[in-house]
Amino acid sequence: MGTDILGGMSSFGGGVVGYVVPFLFVLTIVVFFHELGHFLVARWCGIKVIVFSIGFGPEIVGFNDRYGTRWKLSAVPLGGYVKFFGDDNAASVPDHEAAAGMTEAEKSVSFIHKPVRSRAAVVAAGPIANFILAIVIFAGILVTVGEPTTTARVDAIQPDSAAQKAGFQPGDLVLAINGSTIANFSDMQRIVSVSAGEPIDVEVERGGVHVTLKATPELKELKDSFGNVHRLGVLGISRSMQPGDIKTEKYGPLEAIGGGVKKTWFVVDRTISYIGGVFTGRESADQLGGPIRIAQVSGQVATAGFVALINLTAVLSVSIGLLNLFPIPLLDGGHLLFYGIEAARGRPLSERAQEVGFRIGLAIVVVLMIFATFNDILHLATS
Repeated sequence: MGTDILGGMSSFGGGVVGYVVPFLFVLTIVVFFHELGHFLVARWCGIKVIVFSIGFGPEIVGFNDRYGTRWKLSAVPLGGYVKFFGDDNAASVPDHEAAAGMTEAEKSVSFIHKPVRSRAAVVAAGPIANFILAIVIFAGILVTVGEPTTTARVDAIQPDSAAQKAGFQPGDLVLAINGSTIANFSDMQRIVSVSAGEPIDVEVERGGVHVTLKATPELKELKDSFGNVHRLGVLGISRSMQPGDIKTEKYGPLEAIGGGVKKTWFVVDRTISYIGGVFTGRESADQLGGPIRIAQVSGQVATAGFVALINLTAVLSVSIGLLNLFPIPLLDGGHLLFYGIEAARGRPLSERAQEVGFRIGLAIVVVLMIFATFNDILHLATS
């Protein structure tokens, strides 16, 4: 199955190397675990795996394992694939002509001849592996490094901001938003950032009294420390930086897994909200990025240290897992769509229908890649 493109690290250096090395580090980990999910479930289902490749194109280096699988590193590091016995190509498009002439022994290890539930499990395993990887990384950071947090206490309020209009006051301690408990300032930011233009109910503690305020975050363009522009919902308040309001919280293993699931779900929810906003006109499509943007962000984040780069790996893993679940032929979600139709009909779609579907999927993926790369070039030109 194919994955589509989408402290000490400062020693990587600047320029091209400063972007390329962190980019390859992040992408290789994400792609490897995605394909490993496909590979392991395929082996469990008795499917013969012909190739396990990190990257596309000509092979750079590789070896054969005792089961006959060719493990290789290829020249174009923008994804990877696992090719099964019975596949026509790296996208797991079935070779119907070859399948028709297989012996019974060959059919027993052929992907195309497995029950639809087995094929669906193999396909779904890639994105699931990405989500598991993200949860493990987030949880590992919470256990080993901890999470720096600040209390959700208001320090200052910007004039004419949404917070001022809502009646916030310095010293207010935010307890809940729309009924969701707020443990720290980051919790509040996560909700507010995706709520631009939507009224929210904010419960605060003010002088020992609970007060409920109704606010509508405003959509603003904000620059991060690297100069990248983000469109987010904001209230217009700053956090308290008093010593009693700042702490680093470390988690136990079970609590950290829960925190990892929560962080993973936030990335999923934010991504879906953004895509929905693009279609409804609330968000701009110019935030969509491709390999160039990923490389740039990887290089920037690497300067902040190894933990920051690993955290980016988790975020990218979630994004790739979610992207591959979209019901577009060629992606894992497209295969799952075909298998769902097959399960409902009791037989697969015709070869012609599948061929047309894969061509449409290829066209969509190519257009998205061109669009994302165009956005990347514009972003570089204006940054």
